[in-house]
Amino acid sequence: MGAEDASNTSYGHGTLSGNCETQVVLNVYDLTPLNNYTYWFGFGIFHSGVEVHGKEYGFGAHDFPISGVFEVEPRSCPGFTYRCSLTLGPLNMPPSEFRTFVESMASEYHGDTYHLISKNCNHFTDDISWRLTGRKIPGWVNRLARLGALCSCLLPESLKVTTVKQLPEYHECIEEDGSESFATTSPRISTEFDEADQEKNLLPPNAGSGEVAFIKEAHN
Repeated sequence: MGAEDASNTSYGHGTLSGNCETQVVLNVYDLTPLNNYTYWFGFGIFHSGVEVHGKEYGFGAHDFPISGVFEVEPRSCPGFTYRCSLTLGPLNMPPSEFRTFVESMASEYHGDTYHLISKNCNHFTDDISWRLTGRKIPGWVNRLARLGALCSCLLPESLKVTTVKQLPEYHECIEEDGSESFATTSPRISTEFDEADQEKNLLPPNAGSGEVAFIKEAHN
């Protein structure tokens, strides 16, 4: 689902009372050293995650019809090079309600629906930003995807062929505020070339165990 599809869905921007306000922050990462040159021309190959209530949320690919949404420590997504943070706007939503929101998002972003051009990590952050703040992420973050086939040509081969080949194993964790998250052991990563996998990427092979927690989707 893109940001425009969520235009009729309103969440936490200025709708709640109480002392639950936090900032929605976009954390941007480089996927290739080429960004050091292309960034100044307004495009590059980027990964992004949204930071809310002290955790960062991203979206990646695997081969299964379950959540591809994961959380990491802010500005520390393993395998990528952190570039910058951009404040998207305030959010007035308690952590428990935000957890419910993220689990709902996870049901719309399964790992096997990831597509480099039409539904990548930056589409996810654009969608979540729109729903929470009514604002989109800056256009340069995902500009290369909008150039279509050119994006696939520029991606490093290792990023194009790396996908999760094993169903993530969820382990229940209790957060400080009493909410639940689901950590997982590090999935087995395959670097064997597969045409069907060219447009998928979850995390690079050096993403270690314990660094990533997948969000288990909500079931109605």
